[in-house]
Amino acid sequence: MTSKTNLSEILFLDIETVPEKSSFEELSPVKQELYGQKTKYQRKEEFTAQEFYERAGIWAEFGKIVCISVGFFNDDSSFRLKSFFGDNEVKILEDFKNLLNRYYNQKHHVLCAHNGKEFDFPYIARRMIINKVALPEKLNLFGKKPWEVPHLDTLEMWKFGDYKHYTSLNLLTNILGISSPKEDIDGSMVGQVYYKDKDLKRIAKYCENDTLAVAQVYLRFSNLELLTEKQIIKVS
Repeated sequence: MTSKTNLSEILFLDIETVPEKSSFEELSPVKQELYGQKTKYQRKEEFTAQEFYERAGIWAEFGKIVCISVGFFNDDSSFRLKSFFGDNEVKILEDFKNLLNRYYNQKHHVLCAHNGKEFDFPYIARRMIINKVALPEKLNLFGKKPWEVPHLDTLEMWKFGDYKHYTSLNLLTNILGISSPKEDIDGSMVGQVYYKDKDLKRIAKYCENDTLAVAQVYLRFSNLELLTEKQIIKVS
């Protein structure tokens, strides 16, 4: 079911995002109006733009990245997890870009995430452009043909061509017998944990759990044994 890509050539990842400001009122009047226009059809008439602001983090134009977690297989069969997180989004993006440029810059290297093609990959690229961070080759898709895009998406793989079908990572891990990544919080709580609790380490741990879950799902798709706790190593 999976591609012929070697496990060591894949960088698994997940991101956590929050609204760019802690409250709707902190946005400029122009940005408030633009947010209202952007979310008009999603919120319909049930919510005002202000009431809908807690969901602003899902749009790269109104959100920001507070954590990028990555995971990769070593030749010794261990799986290493590392997170870039903090209040300084530019540093997060630069650190992640440096990782790609140093270790994942070859043609055979690919990135893998769940719903990555619709969310993670374009979100990172858009935030890099907004923050004037040069796009690394793995995220620069301008002029590339579909088969040249170095991205894998476990959601797309599970669809089997059914583009109307969406399956959350939490559901997929459940039906495949993989430990749930939602042990503590879920995506809807990240904004509160960031702005109210100010607990970035908690967000990073959650992000790492999702990254690990993506790797485990990929292993199941490949009909390979799941990772054990002893094989999982967190890198500071």
